[in-house]
Amino acid sequence: MPIVRCSEAETHEIHGARFVSYAAPRTGSRELCAWRGEIPAGTKAPAHTVDREEILHLLTGELLITLDGRTERVTAGDTVIVNPGATLAVENPTARTATSWVTTSVGLTAELADGTVLTPPWAN
Repeated sequence: MPIVRCSEAETHEIHGARFVSYAAPRTGSRELCAWRGEIPAGTKAPAHTVDREEILHLLTGELLITLDGRTERVTAGDTVIVNPGATLAVENPTARTATSWVTTSVGLTAELADGTVLTPPWAN
């Protein structure tokens, strides 16, 4: 029975945010990936287009989420559904860190506006 202990989770940092990976192929998951995102105060991640559905549930704080050009403020308890092919940008305009729980399918890639394709290690 695969159990990922908090102490065993892998941490990755990119664009000012921290991603703590729990479910991924390396931990025994075959189809899904899940991680906790920590978005510090003042962080503005670059827009990126995802190739898989992503579900982002905000645990604490608030964020500005821009999805395909439309910006919404989301607060703790809100869930954002990002469909494949959507362009997403995340910003924390507040004075405290926001935390989220994100789930997607194995193999997610994200393309930045400049054409750079990212293969996040926490989702593969």
